[in-house]
Amino acid sequence: MIGCECPVCLSTDPRDKRLRTSILIQEDDRCIIFDVGPDFRTQMLKANVNKLDAVVFTHAHKDHTAGLDDIRPFYFYSRACMPMYLEDKVRTALKQQYSYMFDLDKTYTGKVPEFEFHKIELEPFSVAGFELIPIRLMHGPLAVLGFRIGDFCYLTDTNHIPESEYPRLEGVKQLVIDAAVLHTHPSHFSIPEALQEIERIKPEKSYLIHMSHKVGTHAQVEAQLPDNVFLSYDGLQLYC
Repeated sequence: MIGCECPVCLSTDPRDKRLRTSILIQEDDRCIIFDVGPDFRTQMLKANVNKLDAVVFTHAHKDHTAGLDDIRPFYFYSRACMPMYLEDKVRTALKQQYSYMFDLDKTYTGKVPEFEFHKIELEPFSVAGFELIPIRLMHGPLAVLGFRIGDFCYLTDTNHIPESEYPRLEGVKQLVIDAAVLHTHPSHFSIPEALQEIERIKPEKSYLIHMSHKVGTHAQVEAQLPDNVFLSYDGLQLYC
């Protein structure tokens, strides 16, 4: 956090250097990403990603979309439209936020990527050979999406899972779930609330994400978690 001198922000533990939340899914030569936040460029360079098959959006908040302009190198190298999977309301927000990219008259003189839009509803769909099951979540008053791929599930930016969605979570083995704060928050699960959800869903392993610096250092928090629950950190790799 800019200007903060709390133990997390002053920590020298690389696991406490928390960039904005995103996740990359790779198998063989296929690679998709969920959300492109303000740290997208840094994250791609650190992970040495030189190919991207598609972008999937959970919602339109800036900390999940503000890296869109840095999609351009992937477009220029491939010269193919970048597939983007998103709900209609997310597409509308992106067109407002990045009007120069969506200018059909091409009045913007700079080089911009071109996109191929795919509308997400609540039915399963395929992206670059990955089968995705959307999970409806509530992020405060905003309806957002989580996703299941096989036995893996990614639920970010939420403080409520509608009852109708729990059948889609049955049998999940690895769960990544929002746990932004220590106490009740209007739009994110707290760590205790996330642990309650984990107890209900019963995955083999769970990973907490989207942590505020206020939750404490990585070492402090993880020492207090159940044996099968872990605090995520930038660069963490999971194998499914």
